[in-house]
Amino acid sequence: MKGIILAGGSGTRLYPLTTVTSKQLLPVYDKPMIYYPLSVLMMAGIRDVLVISTPKDLPNFERLLGDGSQYGISLSYKVQPSPDGLAQAFLLGEEFISGDSCALVLGDNIFYGNGLSKQLERASHIERGATVFGYYVDDPERYGVVEFDDNKKVVSIEEKPAHPASNYAVTGLYFYDNRVVDFAKQVRPSARGELEITDLNKMYLADGSLNVVTLGRGYAWLDTGTMDSLYEAGEFVRTVERAQGLPISVLEEIAFENGWITREKLLEAAHAYGKSNYGKHLQQVAENRVISKPND
Repeated sequence: MKGIILAGGSGTRLYPLTTVTSKQLLPVYDKPMIYYPLSVLMMAGIRDVLVISTPKDLPNFERLLGDGSQYGISLSYKVQPSPDGLAQAFLLGEEFISGDSCALVLGDNIFYGNGLSKQLERASHIERGATVFGYYVDDPERYGVVEFDDNKKVVSIEEKPAHPASNYAVTGLYFYDNRVVDFAKQVRPSARGELEITDLNKMYLADGSLNVVTLGRGYAWLDTGTMDSLYEAGEFVRTVERAQGLPISVLEEIAFENGWITREKLLEAAHAYGKSNYGKHLQQVAENRVISKPND
């Protein structure tokens, strides 16, 4: 399975912070925002990742992340000339996807929870259909909203409804089978001129192959697209890390635990980060002082 991070958009809701840099490069507590969605793809076992962003911002992502070899993955990059909807990612990434299944994660979304890795691994092994994640929110009219019947079976998805059928929003993480590019080519611009991801999901729903996994208690989903949500995300990460005494979304640690990089590579990264808490944590992982994947 391939992975795409969509890190486009102008980020105008975060002006003046984003007048000179992409919002996905802003810090969320102790790491650049893009580390969090990249860590999600890596936890799902995905090693081939395409970053899509604007012509102005893409070189900054390349400078930050390189070719991905330090994380045991392969990173490539693609320009999004204009932000024409989330489903556009699959058209831009057609050559990269090359007939494979594909996961898409939005560059300003953060996911956290005990057992998340297993959910991601399960979704990444789909052979037919799509898997999306539903999350209870207080303001569903801002999102694509899932409607369930009495048996908790999905019956509809509606984009930004005036009268939401439920409080379950579709999060910015999507797993699709190898039909996704063909389906994306059938999506037509909406009234606001965008290729809506909801329309793509509706195709899988009509096909009878859309799976909606609801993330309940113990999970957190944060969309950091506004000033308040960006601040709250930083506070959330800070609280979690201080409570458990360990950082989250550490890319080199995930790579090491997945067997993608050696202990020597991990130590090199630790030394490169110097006396920062991030570097100290990698040193502890390399010295077996941290058990990243406890026994169940």
